[in-house]
Amino acid sequence: MVKKAPNPIDKHVGSRVRMRRMMLGMSQEKLGERLGLTFQQVQKYEKGTNRIGASRLQQIGTILSVPVSFFFDGAPTGEPLPEGGFAEASGASYVADFLSTSEGLSLNQAFIRIKDAKVRRKIVDLVNAVAGSEDEPT
Repeated sequence: MVKKAPNPIDKHVGSRVRMRRMMLGMSQEKLGERLGLTFQQVQKYEKGTNRIGASRLQQIGTILSVPVSFFFDGAPTGEPLPEGGFAEASGASYVADFLSTSEGLSLNQAFIRIKDAKVRRKIVDLVNAVAGSEDEPT
């Protein structure tokens, strides 16, 4: 039997739940407790494996202190792919995916605390150099 891939919107909404939960330093277990669910169910929501219903999404938004619209910011539009193959991930999509990881969130939080704009610029240049993308425009 072939597994059905999660709907891109469900994956996006789940990744936004994960990102916000991590921003607040909340565990899946804690969110699950507040929702009356197991952490495994929260995992399934965050991966997009299980779709989040409207009332549950409202409840999650209240717990995470964001409006429901937050979960749809940058969501895929369902536009057809350009001819010739797969489209690159949209800017908002790969940023949300990155920020939903612990490394991405930690890096972003630390970077924001750097007050000196010149130091921030040098860090961006360093990361580009390490990644081998010195030639990319900034």
